[in-house]
Amino acid sequence: MKSHLFLISAMLLALLGAVPLTAAPNTLTAEERQRGFELLFDGRSFDRWMQGGNWVIEAGSLFCRDKGGDVTYTPNFVPDDFELRFEWKVAKGVNSGVLYRPGQVEYQVLDDANSNYGKNPRTKAAALFFCVAPARDVTRPHGEWNEGRIVCQGTLIQHWLNGEKVIDFDYTDPRWAHNIELLRVRGWAPPYSGDLAARRGLLRLQYHGGHVWYRSLRMRTIPQGEKVPRSELTELPMTPEALKIQENRIRGIQGTLKKEVDRMNTLLPPAKKKENP
Repeated sequence: MKSHLFLISAMLLALLGAVPLTAAPNTLTAEERQRGFELLFDGRSFDRWMQGGNWVIEAGSLFCRDKGGDVTYTPNFVPDDFELRFEWKVAKGVNSGVLYRPGQVEYQVLDDANSNYGKNPRTKAAALFFCVAPARDVTRPHGEWNEGRIVCQGTLIQHWLNGEKVIDFDYTDPRWAHNIELLRVRGWAPPYSGDLAARRGLLRLQYHGGHVWYRSLRMRTIPQGEKVPRSELTELPMTPEALKIQENRIRGIQGTLKKEVDRMNTLLPPAKKKENP
């Protein structure tokens, strides 16, 4: 009896070893290879990535160590229809993001528990920043790896976090008109600011003033005819505090816009006064 149990255990271990349930960091699973995923980062170099010197390679990850700018994947534009999978972690209170369309279209990366951004559901981790809140908070504590996923097909956008779909919406659906207007207002500066219909952007990992790590970045183009499963999800509720934070952000944008308009007015010739008839 014991010998049979040993044999069965050995066979199970062999099977698990031959077909791992999850891939090692910066590698593809058999399922991902079969579906056409491409590994964007090899865990060892900045090959195909551009940055200003504030990012380094640390323990197989892209690590933002110092002040500076974003790190950008340069070989190709993000496909119109795509699936991106990645892992991320942040230091305490740190904010970052994955920008996947031109302008300010961002999968939020955040230590929700220790950042003021976490007080507004529409700027929590896995939110479409300042546009759509996740349906639930499944973020792991700072210093732990999280698994992110972005799926875009046509006018459909989905965000996933740690194996759970938390955003699933069609930006042409009138139900989301208010959210889309928030994004347009937030990303007022051209080009394509806050325009979810814009395409041909480069994939960027955001620097936002703190330590953040990314690894296991892999992407595939979703082929024509593939049907992406949908879910009916509802945003986390906006509390009175969250609504006040959102209002203050919009008023801050209004102030910036007024300064820009005043600056542009200085470049124009003085308006001629109308003469009375």
